[in-house]
Amino acid sequence: MTNKVQWTVIVVVAILGAFLLVSLGGLVGWALARPAISGWAWPFHMGNWMGPWMMGDHSGYGGMMAPGYPDWGRTVPRSGSEALSLKDAQEAVEGYLHSRSVPGLAMAEVMEFADNFYAEVVEENTGVHAMEVLIDKETGAVYPEYGPNMMWNTKYGMHSGSGWRGMMGGMMGGSVTQEPSADMAVSADQALQYAQRYLEAYIPGTQVADEADGFYGYYTIHALKDGQIYGMLSVNGYSGQVWYHNWHGQFVDMLELDEG
Repeated sequence: MTNKVQWTVIVVVAILGAFLLVSLGGLVGWALARPAISGWAWPFHMGNWMGPWMMGDHSGYGGMMAPGYPDWGRTVPRSGSEALSLKDAQEAVEGYLHSRSVPGLAMAEVMEFADNFYAEVVEENTGVHAMEVLIDKETGAVYPEYGPNMMWNTKYGMHSGSGWRGMMGGMMGGSVTQEPSADMAVSADQALQYAQRYLEAYIPGTQVADEADGFYGYYTIHALKDGQIYGMLSVNGYSGQVWYHNWHGQFVDMLELDEG
């Protein structure tokens, strides 16, 4: 190896080392400075960068991002420029479940926000909430909601307990050694408490709803303001970590469905 090559290697290693030290220092600084709240929060919102970067065209990522889901993608082709309604969003999800022959799943609720439609899907035989999906307001495409639904869902999300999906689940606060179960270390009442502490610290004037919907690995809870839905947040069922859903935009309307 020539002297020139040796110096090049040394410079590159030095730059990488400096970068790692600065990154580690910033992480430690954040950990020491973050508020002492049971059920701690992310220092940034994953949804902001996951949406445009990892998701891309809603018809294209399917099982790679969420192995527990069927082949998610575009639903019934749409014609014209009319706006989708809550009923349209409901039919899009139900039609997709039917077209892909996904047994034992039904919708629990569908909500309209400024940026998307949102729906919860439950297991008919257990009553456990299975997954959360988003519906594109322009195309009617159905796709897995990002955030806790993908990172913490131990049965239908990215998590598989091994390989890169298991590592990603661990990095994002998941419990990679847990078998899929609705019985979690954090109870529904504790999840509501952690969520309320988060709201009091970060979104004053908002409160949690009365119920925490239990999924495999986490809970999802409605946030209220002046008695009306303001947004949503999730609580990890093993760590108590809180993750606010900041990708919906302003709440518009809601349609509750018969889970039975």
